[in-house]
Amino acid sequence: MGFLAGKRFLIVGIASDRSIATGIAEAMHREGAELAFTYQNDKLKKRVLKAAEAYGSNESLCFPCDVTSDEEITQVFADLGQQWDGLDGVVHAVGFAPANELDGNFAEVATREGFRIAHDISAYSFVALAQAARPLMQGRNGALLTLSYHASRQTVPNYNVMGLAKASLEASVRYLASSLGPEGIRVNGVSAGPIRTLAASGIKKFRTMLEYNAAKAPLRRNVTIEEVGNTAAFLCSDLASGITGEITYVDAGAATVSMPFEEPGED
Repeated sequence: MGFLAGKRFLIVGIASDRSIATGIAEAMHREGAELAFTYQNDKLKKRVLKAAEAYGSNESLCFPCDVTSDEEITQVFADLGQQWDGLDGVVHAVGFAPANELDGNFAEVATREGFRIAHDISAYSFVALAQAARPLMQGRNGALLTLSYHASRQTVPNYNVMGLAKASLEASVRYLASSLGPEGIRVNGVSAGPIRTLAASGIKKFRTMLEYNAAKAPLRRNVTIEEVGNTAAFLCSDLASGITGEITYVDAGAATVSMPFEEPGED
């Protein structure tokens, strides 16, 4: 029996079979959790339905949700409440900034609208989901989890406003943990190393980022969605019952090193 047996989680953010959210769903399913999913639009619906089927769920546990809409977020949990009598957690794997904000000098390309969009989708949506999930999570010692990146703390070329949004997201983890802790709800984040996902494809020179990270990391490699998924499943389980308000790094140790000991591409 897996360590998530009997638990129920909503996963927000599967975009493809290479999504970090897919790695989390895989690990949670393996450990016995029941899963529900959201999809952003009809274009992504088929992919999410396929994933849901693979993880033992059906179409009735897949819900449309544009995280910029409070009405759609509220409706997700109203509909989910018709299927389940309670919820043990939410995985928030959502991040977005306009492409023009992720290419070039931050001081030159940043715009008011791009800043608003990045923070609304990448950070505030986690808070909105937490607020809407709260009633279904009462009395279950549940867990909320989100995904960050080290650019929240140090600058990364071309990441630009997404770095600011991730910093806001990490602050949200701490404030939500403090606010929801008295109800037994834990809130954590995973800061994953760079992984070749659909979302990452929008960042200029991402391949260079992967090469640099692999050369810098103590393990001399990048991480996989499976490794991130395993950590996420642990943090959402009762095994992590004493952990909240934390950002856990899953990046082969790269965040602990200031510069590479060898140049990318060296043997």
